[in-house]
Amino acid sequence: MNAERLKRYLPHLLWAAAGLLVGALLFGGSATEPPHPGHAASQPAEGEVWTCSMHPQIRQSQPGKCPICGMDLIPVGRNVEHDPNLAHLSPRARALARLRTSAVQRREDSASDLRLLGRVEPNEATLRTITAWIGGRIDHLEVNVTGERVRAGQVVATLYSPEVFAAHQDLLSAKRQTERLADGTDSARQAANAALEAARERLRLLGVPDDALVQLEGQARPTQAVPIRTPFSGTVMERLATEGAYVTTGAPLYRVADLRSLWIQLDAYESDLPRLQVGLTVRVEVEAFPGESFQGKVTFIDPTLDQWRRTARVRVEVDNRDRRLRPGMFAQAVVSARDPQAGGEAPLAIPATAPLFTGRRAIVYVEVPGQDGTYEPRTVRLGPLAGSWYPVVAGLAEGERVVTRGAFAVDADLQIHGGPSMMTAPDDTEPGAFDDAISVPRAQLKRLGPVVMAYLAVQRGLAADDLAQAQAGAARLSEAVAATQDALQGKEAKAAWADLGKDLDQHARHVAQANSIEHARAGFERLSGAVARLLGRLGNPLEQPLVEAHCPMAFGSRGASWLQEGETIDNAYFGASMRTCGEVQHRIEPGAHLPVTAAP
Repeated sequence: MNAERLKRYLPHLLWAAAGLLVGALLFGGSATEPPHPGHAASQPAEGEVWTCSMHPQIRQSQPGKCPICGMDLIPVGRNVEHDPNLAHLSPRARALARLRTSAVQRREDSASDLRLLGRVEPNEATLRTITAWIGGRIDHLEVNVTGERVRAGQVVATLYSPEVFAAHQDLLSAKRQTERLADGTDSARQAANAALEAARERLRLLGVPDDALVQLEGQARPTQAVPIRTPFSGTVMERLATEGAYVTTGAPLYRVADLRSLWIQLDAYESDLPRLQVGLTVRVEVEAFPGESFQGKVTFIDPTLDQWRRTARVRVEVDNRDRRLRPGMFAQAVVSARDPQAGGEAPLAIPATAPLFTGRRAIVYVEVPGQDGTYEPRTVRLGPLAGSWYPVVAGLAEGERVVTRGAFAVDADLQIHGGPSMMTAPDDTEPGAFDDAISVPRAQLKRLGPVVMAYLAVQRGLAADDLAQAQAGAARLSEAVAATQDALQGKEAKAAWADLGKDLDQHARHVAQANSIEHARAGFERLSGAVARLLGRLGNPLEQPLVEAHCPMAFGSRGASWLQEGETIDNAYFGASMRTCGEVQHRIEPGAHLPVTAAP
C-alpha cells in the first residue's frame, strides 16, 4: 500500500481499532472475530454433544443422522459460552454496565393503583319530575326548599283550578238533583243519574282519581284547593314552581331523585382506559370520610374521547342507602393493581425498567440458572403500566430473575455475536408466541383443571396401549367440559373458553368412539392441539408443571406433539414399540402460558 492510500484509509483503521478495543473492554470478548449470524448455525458449538432421542447411547461431536434409525441428532446440552442465542457477560462487563437483576414476583403496591378524580352526581336513572295534573293558580307549596325528602302520595302543592271548580259545582248540583228526584218518575230519575255520571266522568277526564272523586261528592261546597300529590318518593333536587304562578296541565313543579344510589362521574386519560372495563369493582374515597372507602362498580365508559382534554367519561355507580354521600362531593376512585377476581392473589410483575419494547411486544433478559453472567432473551406479553411495574400476562414464571438495569448492554452483546436481539425481533405484524394469551385469575383457571387431568388420562392410556383407559379418559374430558361452561368470567375469557370447549369436546368424542387404537391416536393428535391452544390462551390450570413433547417420527415422519407430566418421554403415538421416542420442547409452569404462535 503506498503512502497516499495509507493516508486515505488511516482514519477508518483508527475507528475500527477503537471499536474492537471498546468491545473487548465492555463485553470481555476474545480477540477472535465475532461469528456471523449464519456461522453459528452451520458450525457446531465447541464442546457440544449430539445424540439420538431414540438411541441415547449414540454420542457425536457434531450434528448428523443417527446410524441406527436415521433420525436427526439433537444436542444434549448447550455450551453457553458459544451459544449465539444467549448473552454471556464477564464480571468486568457486568460491572461496567452496572447490571442489576430482580426476581419476577407477585406484587401489590399502592403506588401502582390507578386513581381517577370525579364528582358525585345523582343517578339519572332515578330522576323523576312531579307535574301538575291540572292547570290553574298555585296557592300553596307544601314543599318549599330543595333537598327535602318526599314520599309517594304526599301532597306537595295546592292550586286553584277554575275547571275543577266548575266541574265540582256541576257534580254537586247533579247529586242534589238526583236526591230531589229520588221519588220521581223513572224517566226523571234516569235523566238525573245520567247527569250525575256525566259530571263524574268530566272530573275523571280532568285527572281526578276515583278515591278523590268520592270525597268530592261528599262535600257541601265546590272545592277551591286542588291537591297535587307526588307519585313517587325521593329527594327534591330542583323546585320549579312558585306560589301565585299560573301553570298549565303537565307543567313541571319539582324534580326529585332517589339518592340511595349515586353516580360518580370520572375523567380517565386514554392511557388509563386499558385498566378499566364495565363491571369492574373500584374503591371510592371522599375527603368527608378520611380513612374510609366505599365500593362502586363501573357501569359505563364513554366510547369517545374529549378531543381537547384527551379524557373519556367513566361512570361508577355507588350504593348510598345510608345516605352518607351527597351529590356535589369530590371523589377519588381507586383501581387496584390486583385483579378483584383473582381470589386474593396479586399479579406477577416486573419493574418498568426491565422490558425492551419492540412495539406491542416486549423482550426481557432472563438470567440462566446456574450460569453466572448468562442471559436468555425472552419475548413476553405485558399488561398496562401500573405505577413503576408492568403486570406479566405471559412469558415469565414466578421466581425467574430478569435484568432490570443494563438490558441494553446485554442486547448489544447479542447483536455483536449475531444472536436474536431486540433489533432482530420480528415485526409486530408477524405472529408472536403470546399474541392470543389472556390473563385469567388463578382462582378461575383452576376450575379447568379436570379438563386437563382427563386429557392426561387419555395420554397415559395411549402410551400404555390401553384403548379402554384412553376412551374412559376422553369420556371424562367431555363431561368436564360440560361442567365448566361458566368457569371463567370476563367477556374475552368466556368467548375463548366457549370456542376451546367446543373443540375439546368434539375431539374427545372422536377418541371415545374410536374403533381402534390407531383411530384413537389420530383423534388424540387433534385433541392435543386443542389442549395446547388452551394452555396457550388461558394458561396451565394445574398445580404441577406440564411439558410439551414432540415425536418427529409420528404419522409417517410428519411429526406430532402432545402434553404430559414429567420430562421422561411417554410417547402416546407409538406406545410400547417406541415409548421413549421424542424430545421435550416446552415446560409450562402452573398458571404459565404455552408459547403458541397465533394464526396470521
